[in-house]
Amino acid sequence: MAAKAPIIVIKKKGGHGGHHGGAWKVAYADFVTAMMALFIVLWLLSSSKDVQQAVGGYFRDPTGTSKKIGSTMEGAGESFTVSKDNMAQLKDELQQTIRQVPNFDKLKSHIDMTITSEGLRIELMESATSTFFDRGKPEPNRDGQDILIALAKELGTLPNKIAVEGHTDSKPYSGKGNYSNWELSVDRANAARRIMQENGIRDDQIMQVRGYADQHLRKPEDPLDPSNRRVSLIVQYLNKTKDEPEEPANSERKEGEEPKAKAEGK
Repeated sequence: MAAKAPIIVIKKKGGHGGHHGGAWKVAYADFVTAMMALFIVLWLLSSSKDVQQAVGGYFRDPTGTSKKIGSTMEGAGESFTVSKDNMAQLKDELQQTIRQVPNFDKLKSHIDMTITSEGLRIELMESATSTFFDRGKPEPNRDGQDILIALAKELGTLPNKIAVEGHTDSKPYSGKGNYSNWELSVDRANAARRIMQENGIRDDQIMQVRGYADQHLRKPEDPLDPSNRRVSLIVQYLNKTKDEPEEPANSERKEGEEPKAKAEGK
């Protein structure tokens, strides 16, 4: 009988696996980056409004040259001049700025910017329930102050002169007996001027403060419409020609008490 064939058992020794590579490093780096982004967002949410706007401004314009013109390193206040050629650019920048204002969604339908022969006209119009000024009050409310401060910070960087106008509707003022829409329109324009000069507008930048009462209605066909009650800011072209009037014609103007203030309506 033939002998049994020997049984051969092959044992494989386990060894340390090969090198795993650097994939884990990439995953870890992604995790760290995500955590850093999370902490930055949490920090921004707890920061002041000024810090949030500053950070947002950096990401919108990291080089800080969007408002610089030419090859010099001068800031916008010295080199950016509003002319008919670039007035639309200023309008776009101001619209971006006021979007950062609290309650902008509620206010946006009452803000109008148009380019006219005088320059850029910014109208802050009232509603039936009041928007920027409480009914019959000469001082702007919180929303009015926020808008004026935001505009002042941008317009204060320009060399252009600014005119401020106050307007009312045709409803007679029902307050003090010797106080009329003329006084109210001038007082509102002056209140807007004071806030803007305290927040960026230079003292020599305001050229005129005008009060028109109801003599320049936004909607002449509806003299009691709330939008006739408004404050207007006019960013004037730096170099005006003779055929570009500085203000609406009005043969019966009343002098205001402030220097260079003309009381011609609200």
